[in-house]
Amino acid sequence: MPGDPFSGLFVPEAIAETTSPEAWLGAMLNVEAALANAEAETGLIPAAAAEAIVSACDSGGFDADRLAREGRRSANPVVPLVAELREKVGGDAAGFVHYGATSQDVLDSAAMLIARGALDVIRGELDGVAAACAELAERHRETSMVGRTLLQQALPTTFGLKAAGWLDSLLAARERLGSVSLAVQLGGAAGTLASLGTEGERVVGLLAQRLDLEEPALPWHTARLRVADLGAALALTAGALEKIALDVLLLSQREVGEVAEPSGGGRGGSSSMPHKRNPVGSVLAIACARRIRGDAGVLLAAMPQEHERAAGAWQSEWAPLSDALALTGGAAAAMHDALQGLEVRPERMRENLELLRAELPEEEIDRALDPAGYLGPASVFVDRALSRYREGS
Repeated sequence: MPGDPFSGLFVPEAIAETTSPEAWLGAMLNVEAALANAEAETGLIPAAAAEAIVSACDSGGFDADRLAREGRRSANPVVPLVAELREKVGGDAAGFVHYGATSQDVLDSAAMLIARGALDVIRGELDGVAAACAELAERHRETSMVGRTLLQQALPTTFGLKAAGWLDSLLAARERLGSVSLAVQLGGAAGTLASLGTEGERVVGLLAQRLDLEEPALPWHTARLRVADLGAALALTAGALEKIALDVLLLSQREVGEVAEPSGGGRGGSSSMPHKRNPVGSVLAIACARRIRGDAGVLLAAMPQEHERAAGAWQSEWAPLSDALALTGGAAAAMHDALQGLEVRPERMRENLELLRAELPEEEIDRALDPAGYLGPASVFVDRALSRYREGS
């Protein structure tokens, strides 16, 4: 999230690095290098030219911020990047830089590389959250607590079942992220790839292999389903994390007091009220999730694009895609930290459960005082969530 003074608060360094300006620059140069090699393999450009291009594709010799500023003249950063790359390559080989491609081919393929790198980090954090949920579900499968509907005390449940519910939704979100299509883009000026003649289809396949991306059935310059789908999958993942965060937030209220986030190292402190122990992980996850929904909305709104090249909708995708990836990682990291050291207070859960005495008719009191007798197949549900988790681990 370049230019955001608060990005370090929401996004840990490991995920921020995958979506940084330098990461985007490196991804674009990787695409140019892979394209040159693919075209040399098919005989479209000389092998020596490809070697010179690959050698020049060293991100250390470029300035991402300057390319962004210079890109204002062409509405994308690839135009100045290609011009600078040609200058660095020099000689006859310069004419083979970016051969047969268009700016969107490079930027879309780079976006898929950025997404893949970020998703690897996100999945690592999600695995940590899932492991914490599974541990809580197993350890507290018999820990009785009040179930709450409409924020009011309802009937007994177990904390293990609550954690199992978190786990099940999280596993579904993780599977959804895994189903997103990350495909290479190569269509040339108008999506026909005519500039590569009879070798165009082969070059697409080779480029996909070299970048370890999917080979699409056809160029997708203005068919933006996969980008919108990625945004939706990130929003769903963030929503699953936000559900956990909201439950932890509510259970952490002093008057409820059934759980508490870890407090080591000054975590959760207040600048004006030293008695407070704020659930900061949950707060950060909720803030990230709300922002991600806005980012996903922009990506969905960008789906309808004009003819063979968009006028503004494509350009609107880049920042929200970066932000959604970074913030999903931030939300996952925040809940990973919060749940790893979550303090669960069974005795307080029991105290709150006994408050049902005053809420139920007399004939229901005895049954409510023995929550274990009114939990139905809660333990079975916990086992199902844990089984799903273990099968996917």
